[in-house]
Amino acid sequence: MSNDKDTLRAEYPEELIKSGVRGKYAKSYREGTNVVLIDPDLHKLFPDSEAVNRALREYVSSKRTAT
Repeated sequence: MSNDKDTLRAEYPEELIKSGVRGKYAKSYREGTNVVLIDPDLHKLFPDSEAVNRALREYVSSKRTAT
């Protein structure tokens, strides 16, 4: 990368840059996230968070009744 003076590229309109909101996601970032990567073969079985949550609840429920 060049250390030349920073310039705004033509594909980034200045109006778009100025319309941004500073700290828009700061609160949610501070609260944290819980991201888990699923292997591709499991993604076919669990395509979204709803499917994963349902399966985990069923698993936990079966463990509670087994003990």
